Amino acid sequence: MKNLSLILNVILLVAVGVLYYLHFASPKSANSASSGPDDAVLSDVKIAYINTDTVFKYYDYLKVNRQQLESKSQKMDQDLRNRAQGLQNEFNAYQRSVNSMTIGQVKATEENLAKKQQNLQLYQQTLQQQLMQEEANLNKQLYDRITTFLKDYSGQKGLQVVLKYDPTSDVLYGGNALDISQDVIKGLNEAYKNEKTGAGAKGDSIAKK
Repeated sequence: MKNLSLILNVILLVAVGVLYYLHFASPKSANSASSGPDDAVLSDVKIAYINTDTVFKYYDYLKVNRQQLESKSQKMDQDLRNRAQGLQNEFNAYQRSVNSMTIGQVKATEENLAKKQQNLQLYQQTLQQQLMQEEANLNKQLYDRITTFLKDYSGQKGLQVVLKYDPTSDVLYGGNALDISQDVIKGLNEAYKNEKTGAGAKGDSIAKK
């Protein structure tokens, strides 16, 4: 009995020791497991954002090209109006003289007017498609310019992620310290200015030749 009691005491002592170890060692191992290499990498990620509305508003390249596109749109619209007015004048003239025309003349005139109206509609659709394509091209160029600049900028500043912040984005809040919009605007405008200066100098040198 004494041996059995001694054995039980030893087992209980070992059990208490194991519980003691598990109680105090488990949180430590859990913490060490939670702070693995992936978390170390994530903790070093540097994030910034740009307010796209602000960048678009003050980016000279976009302002210039938007003005050119708007001017082209206005010219197209005026051309379309002139053509429509010319067709309307022809229709009015037809109505004034229809009573003095033969059946053959009426039929031929109406077919001619219908064909011109159809051509005008096709012309309008062509202009709309052209403007939509040019606007899409401008948006693509804008995206390429900004992302190319951000790659260089992020490399210099040690940034891993640059977010887009505007009413349509998933970023609901960003602290001012993370806002690099002004830096980006300044850098983009300087690059665009140098680009225009370089293009002008190249044009002058070609003209001199």
